[in-house]
Amino acid sequence: MGLKQFKPYTKSTRSTILIDKSGLWKGKPYKPLTSQNKSVKGRNNLGRITARNHGGGHKQKYRLIDFYRKKFDVKGTIERIEYDPNRSCHIMLIKFEDNERYYYLAPQKVKVGDVIQNGPNSEIKIGNTLPLKDIPVGMDIHNVELQPGGGGKIARAAGSSVTISGSDGNYSIIKMASGEIRKIDSRCLATIGVLSNPDQKNISIGKAGRSRWLGRRPHTRGVVMNPVDHPHGGGEGKTAGGRHPVSPTGVSAKGLKTRDNKRTDKFIIRRKGKK
Repeated sequence: MGLKQFKPYTKSTRSTILIDKSGLWKGKPYKPLTSQNKSVKGRNNLGRITARNHGGGHKQKYRLIDFYRKKFDVKGTIERIEYDPNRSCHIMLIKFEDNERYYYLAPQKVKVGDVIQNGPNSEIKIGNTLPLKDIPVGMDIHNVELQPGGGGKIARAAGSSVTISGSDGNYSIIKMASGEIRKIDSRCLATIGVLSNPDQKNISIGKAGRSRWLGRRPHTRGVVMNPVDHPHGGGEGKTAGGRHPVSPTGVSAKGLKTRDNKRTDKFIIRRKGKK
C-alpha cells in the first residue's frame, strides 16, 4: 500500500493524493465489535460550541479496539486488515484459538494469516505484546501503557513508534518521537513494531468537500473578525492590533507551557526539544 494520485481531469483531482487501500478488507466491519458513533459537532451537553469548526462529516460506526491486550498465552490469527475511519492507522481483526475475536492496531509488515500472541511468554516479533522488561533495548514499540493494566496510551497514530533506550531499576527508559525521554514502569505492556499507514502524513485533501466529509468545517481567521469576536479583530486593514497571537479566549499561541502535572514530573528525564 502506498499513495494514489489521480489524472488531472478536474482542479481538485490535480492536487489530490490519497492512501491506496487496495490491500485492505473491502467489506463491512465485524458487527459485534462496533458501536454507534454519535457526532457531537463540537458541542457540549448544553448544546453550546466548545470546539470550534467541527461539524458535518460522514456517518461512521465506531470500531471497539482492544488497547489492553489482556488475553494472555492464547495464539491468534490475523483474519483481515481493515481501514478505520476513527483513526489514522489501520486495524486488524484477530481470531483466537477459543474463537474469540478482537480488533487491534495493525503494525507494519504484518499480513493476513500471521499468528500473534500476548503475554510475558510471547516470542519477540512484530505484533506481539509483552511487558517492557521482556523487550530488548533498541526495539521499536507502540501502544505503550503508562500504568500497568491501564491500556495503551502512547504511540497509537499512523507510522508512530517509541524506542526502548535502557532500564533503571523497576523502570524502562523510553525515547518518544518528540525527543522526550521518560521512565515507565517495566511491568507495562507494549506491542512490538511500528504502526501501519506511514504515508498518512503525505496525503493531500485536494478539495474543500473532502474536509467536510471528515467533519472539518471552514476555519475563519481571527484577524478578519470584529474586536467583539476575537482578540485579533478590528483595525484598519489586515492587522492583529500589534499584539502577539492568541486563541479566541486570549491564551498565548506562541509556545505557552500548558502542562500542569507535578505528580509525574519525576519520571521525565529530558523534555522534548531540549538538548
